[in-house]
Amino acid sequence: MRILTNFFAFLLLIAGVVLFVMVLVPSWSSVPTNQQLVKKDVPLPDELHPKVEEAMDKLVKRAEDKGIDVAITDGHRSKEEQKELYEKGRSKDGQIVTNAKAGESYHNYGMAIDFALRLDNGNVVWDRERDDNGNGEADWMEVVSIAKDLGFEWGGDWSSFKDYPHLQMDFGLTIRELQYGKRPQNITYAEETNEDNAS
Repeated sequence: MRILTNFFAFLLLIAGVVLFVMVLVPSWSSVPTNQQLVKKDVPLPDELHPKVEEAMDKLVKRAEDKGIDVAITDGHRSKEEQKELYEKGRSKDGQIVTNAKAGESYHNYGMAIDFALRLDNGNVVWDRERDDNGNGEADWMEVVSIAKDLGFEWGGDWSSFKDYPHLQMDFGLTIRELQYGKRPQNITYAEETNEDNAS
């Protein structure tokens, strides 16, 4: 009797595995992966995405309301500009400021900005310790907090290359997807939109 019970338990286990494979595995294979991307010839945008630009304007205004003067030092960047920046500290004089080659930065797709702090004399600084508004918090981190509230990702949170002035919105798209022609949906921003792209 015990052998018969074990045999039926074994059959139920096999039936469960077969059912699992028949039902769930085909649905997994229908999920698109980066390997299934088809490259489309979609021009790069030549301006900031409107949502990024709107959030940038709000960032500057909200920081100003706290007594912090934010300078946006970079926004959309062409592939040529990205190449020049990448060469700094490599084939050209200066320190390395980016690990992103042309086409590998969210700046190239109008989805990132860089910021600094503007002093009363007009000079721009990247001092993350300053507290010019005198509230006991570093102005830099106050700006970062505002940016995160507005939906930006901060490069200072990255585990490898820390990019403290960098703020980006990826709209759920990877650099690889952007390189293959996917764009955030917005008719005025990109010539071609794709219904399965993030909004």
